[in-house]
Amino acid sequence: MSRSANVQRDTLETQITLALNLDGSGQSEFNSGLPFLDHMLDQVARHGLLDMKIHAKGDLHIDAHHTVEDIGITLGQAFAQAVGDKKGINRYGHAYVPLDEALSRVVIDLSGRPGLEYEVDFPRASIGDFDVDLFIEFFQGFVNHAAVTLHIDNLRGKNAHHIAETVFKAFGRALRMALTADERMQGQLPSTKGAL
Repeated sequence: MSRSANVQRDTLETQITLALNLDGSGQSEFNSGLPFLDHMLDQVARHGLLDMKIHAKGDLHIDAHHTVEDIGITLGQAFAQAVGDKKGINRYGHAYVPLDEALSRVVIDLSGRPGLEYEVDFPRASIGDFDVDLFIEFFQGFVNHAAVTLHIDNLRGKNAHHIAETVFKAFGRALRMALTADERMQGQLPSTKGAL
């Protein structure tokens, strides 16, 4: 059974098409109008071994907020569709990723319950012309629509680009671990409740 989804989201602020394959090889194609966000999403695809295509047209003449948030929402919707019944998977995933002086940790639970804890303090307000405040909007949109619990912590770092990259790489790695099949589960749901 293929764990994949295609989602289209059209609002007065953004038009987004997104294709996601959770059992991919890290192939990606991005066109959001925000090169730094595309670079971060590429980290998720490559380190999560997810195939992703995202094309977005947003009201960037206003600012990037709607585009970044709506990409997070659309990715969350696609993830929720693609993940299936969650039987036999690890459910939990975690990763520590360093890049030079920066170190970040991401922990995820495919719990069926949206929850975000985000502790990332950037040393400056923007990376190039990308507003770093928008990263939490991306992750909040994803969490709300994927129905996952996500903890993101930057443990140390001085370079804003390095910090962002460790966060997104760790996010990809944590997703990959959570989505991986555990043969000992023998197709069982990883929950004592019988539902996720």
